[in-house]
Amino acid sequence: MSLLRAFYAGIAYDMTDNKDERYYQFVFYLLVTLMGQFVRTEVRSVRGRADAVIQTTDTIYVFEFKMAGNGTAEEALKQIDDKGYLIPYSADSRRLVKVGAEFSSAERTLSRWLIA
Repeated sequence: MSLLRAFYAGIAYDMTDNKDERYYQFVFYLLVTLMGQFVRTEVRSVRGRADAVIQTTDTIYVFEFKMAGNGTAEEALKQIDDKGYLIPYSADSRRLVKVGAEFSSAERTLSRWLIA
């Protein structure tokens, strides 16, 4: 997550004026894919959509993204629980990890994250 934050911070401010969550989600998807990890975005389940899911050989990571001012990293983790985004993976033997990520349009980077 620290590397991700540094990468976002290194994108020139005039490259985009998009302050939407989807911009950050798209860049996240590209980075993770280029790092050789399989990532799915907008993963639908019975009560909503997780912003991203990464499955490795031993861990499944479920990500929820929020824009500062429209939500917090804490609210992102709560949404993962409230919407049951981990339930489809509950029978899997891999470790389940929730990641709440908060992006700042003012800083144009990942400002906070919580991992549970």
